[in-house]
Amino acid sequence: MIVVTGATGHVGGELVRRLAAAGEPVRAMTRRPAEARLPQGVQAVYGDAEDPASLEAAFTGASGAFLMSAQGVGTAPGPTHDLALAEAAARAGVRRVVKLSVLDAGAGSDVIARWHATAETAVTDPSRTWSWTLLRPGRFMSNALQWAGQLRAGDEVSMPFADRPAASIDPADLAEIAARALTTDEHAGATHELSGPQSLTPVEELSILADVLDRDLHARPLPPEAARAGMERYGFPPEVVDAIMQRTLDSDRGADVLPAAAKLLGRPARTFAEWAAAHAGAFAG
Repeated sequence: MIVVTGATGHVGGELVRRLAAAGEPVRAMTRRPAEARLPQGVQAVYGDAEDPASLEAAFTGASGAFLMSAQGVGTAPGPTHDLALAEAAARAGVRRVVKLSVLDAGAGSDVIARWHATAETAVTDPSRTWSWTLLRPGRFMSNALQWAGQLRAGDEVSMPFADRPAASIDPADLAEIAARALTTDEHAGATHELSGPQSLTPVEELSILADVLDRDLHARPLPPEAARAGMERYGFPPEVVDAIMQRTLDSDRGADVLPAAAKLLGRPARTFAEWAAAHAGAFAG
């Protein structure tokens, strides 16, 4: 049995579908199992990182686990959700773990680096009896879904960091790599830094999406001050806001196309145009 946390998210949902299609027994962990739309044969189970009893039930009998957390950096003294998930998997005797992390996790000294270094260590600690694999993607192509609401209302998208390039990756490609790591020993002890096949700015992604949707779309870039104010209104801690601004404005990390995804997939990673065509319905008015 393979437990997939974040099973209704962009990566987790793709992974559940891929494992189920391959005939693997899958337990999809979510806080709202009654609302989960899952492939036939997949077991939906309630699990919340802040509810230890639910984690014990979710991981019981599992041999593999895909671990991820949407807990915001800086919202707790440390990555308590990642730690709780790892501990629950360890108590259940899971033998193979794939951890979804972030690009450059553990590199540097800011609050983001410290947070993710702690989260990864919970999986890679030598005292663990499982084999582990770390996946470190940069930006997701699915981030463009944040534009869907604006595009249902009109043809203009307000966007921060509009000219900052990134080599975004399709969550479906991440899921394919994760599935292989969960079902074979080929990736045991490996750390994979992953990107998509193109370095594009958000403005360029919107132009591609316009072609796919056959619409005349326009970007309205927001100044850095507006981006900072938006994160502050959303409740990001000041230290986290500072780190995001520094990483985005003073570094081009994440813009380079990395070779690992294509090598691991045995084919070119999917382009943003391919992702947009597959998800065009999400932007329909």
